Amino acid sequence: MTQQDPKPLAPDFSVSFEFFPPKNEAMERTLWRSIERLAPLQPKFVSVTYGAGGSTRERTHNVVARIVRETPLRPAAHLTCVGASCDEVDEVVRLYHEAGVRHIVALRGDPAEGVGACYAPHAQGYQTTADLVAGIKRVGDFEVSVSAYPEKHPESPDVDADLDVLEAKVDAGADRAITQFFFSNEHFYRYRDRVAARGIDVDLVPGILPISNFAQVKKFAGMCGASVPDFLGERFEGLDEDPETRQLVAAGVVAEQILDLAANGVKEFHFYTLNKAELSYAACHMLGLRPHFATDAAA
Repeated sequence: MTQQDPKPLAPDFSVSFEFFPPKNEAMERTLWRSIERLAPLQPKFVSVTYGAGGSTRERTHNVVARIVRETPLRPAAHLTCVGASCDEVDEVVRLYHEAGVRHIVALRGDPAEGVGACYAPHAQGYQTTADLVAGIKRVGDFEVSVSAYPEKHPESPDVDADLDVLEAKVDAGADRAITQFFFSNEHFYRYRDRVAARGIDVDLVPGILPISNFAQVKKFAGMCGASVPDFLGERFEGLDEDPETRQLVAAGVVAEQILDLAANGVKEFHFYTLNKAELSYAACHMLGLRPHFATDAAA
């Protein structure tokens, strides 16, 4: 029996990458190496995260501004409404506009105490993400992405209430919804069907988290309410001290996930890179994306 050649991948896939602002010089070098590695794949945009309670506001702005100045990439700045008045948030939005940024990822955000702490809106601030989206749109002509939760947000009482929140964000002007990471594609397919059944008209983009460190990812998942299938634990079992094999297994896991999504109609992917390029780059290669390098016009 001979193995059949797989069907060729469609040429119209698009990807985006998420980074976080570095805390020191070594992390900054790692970040920019990753950006340089992934930039030739011509992502639709790259996003830069915002710390709990707005704790990385300045560092986020600096990374985004440098991306605008030094690369051809289209940056999207994360922005939350935690711990700031509407006027303060609006000023941040105006500064991004002045820096050349035209895309914002609008999030409610976590309290400064971090995930699990009780959220309380600022007395003079935007009360919900939907309010924040509407505020951003009032300040300038921005593209706005928001979050979505295939397994529902941990604070939502049920799936219907969670969809109500998404619908409010879309009604306020959100252009795209990027999902929390998930490891069972059935969660995404079921969620996509529910969004469609509710008549919520928004581009729904799956968020993909390549697993470079299984213990770390399992901790992340527990904090944000994402389930981790038992089979993943079995695949990474015994590899804590074997980084080479772990990297190979991780590449296989993310390739399997994205190819199944592609076979089921997904055309756009958002990768949570954790500032590491290798696994996201390999996944894009599996989708058929190839690097495009700038060439000297005089050559």
